[in-house]
Amino acid sequence: MPLLGRLVDRYSLRAVMGVTALTGAIGIGLMAFAASRWQVFALYGLVYAAGSAGSSVSMVGVLVSRWFAQRRGLANSAAISGNAVGQLVIITLLASFLESLRWRGAYLALGAANLALAPLLLALVRSRPSDARGGAEQAVRVTPAGEETAPGAAGLLRSRQMWLLVVVYAICGFQDFFVATHVVAFADDKGVSRALAGNLLALMGLLGMLGVLASGWLADRSGAGLPTLLSFIARVGIFAIALLFQTTPGIAAFAVLYGFTFLMTAPLVIVFVGNVFGSSRMGAISGVVNMTHQICGGLGAYAGALIFDARGGYDGAFALMLVLSVAGAIATLGVRERLR
Repeated sequence: MPLLGRLVDRYSLRAVMGVTALTGAIGIGLMAFAASRWQVFALYGLVYAAGSAGSSVSMVGVLVSRWFAQRRGLANSAAISGNAVGQLVIITLLASFLESLRWRGAYLALGAANLALAPLLLALVRSRPSDARGGAEQAVRVTPAGEETAPGAAGLLRSRQMWLLVVVYAICGFQDFFVATHVVAFADDKGVSRALAGNLLALMGLLGMLGVLASGWLADRSGAGLPTLLSFIARVGIFAIALLFQTTPGIAAFAVLYGFTFLMTAPLVIVFVGNVFGSSRMGAISGVVNMTHQICGGLGAYAGALIFDARGGYDGAFALMLVLSVAGAIATLGVRERLR
């Protein structure tokens, strides 16, 4: 993500997104033919991962931010709500067809869907308003305030604001991947019907779409800090529900409520970066923040498994997530935005 973000800052966003979409299609499509563990790690963990980084929150955020000088938070939220729609629609469809498609057929279908994106991106995406044919004079002109203040790599390492953003998104990723990975297993362990347990992720996607739109709307009025703070405060109560009410209604409430916060901070990365550092290195800086989110997300999913194996349940993990929600709220309060 940081590497692609730097390429986007300097070169063509359309080319980067088109090439990486093709790379992702190859990786996920060839998963249908994986016959050993190393092939799974190579195809899914390397090839597909590198490709999916090109259509990640960082890249989409840069694209939208170049085109929308006003209501940038809501515009990013609308674009990123596609994650929630895909989670709702694609998971539901693949689950319903899994018996006939089998897992290899499912990966072929995902590969075909990704492959269709590459020509669409190359044909339709414009890296910035000035690239739009015949419409440059009507395009929104973006004058990035504060470009001269954007630090280089050494400056970022010394920046307290950068470290606070890294902490905020590290905690967010740790929690998100833990819940996404383990919520179905947790529900199944507690006696929730398998049909409902399997659809909890889809329900989370539906609520995530509403949450992400609400966060963007609020960010346009008060900055990215307030919706992020509210998300962490809400999660304190949500993880308390998971600890105290482990019946079917309680687990369903936990999943649905967490789903509302699930994607809330995703469109806010680019808003945070623009308000704190300006626009000149937006791709690279947002790439670093999102990279941290993803790496810590993997650690969160793994930590949940370790805690479950050690203690025979998820209560310890939920308690850890509750404490991290408090820490995330405190870190968010330290971020200083320059609202424009």
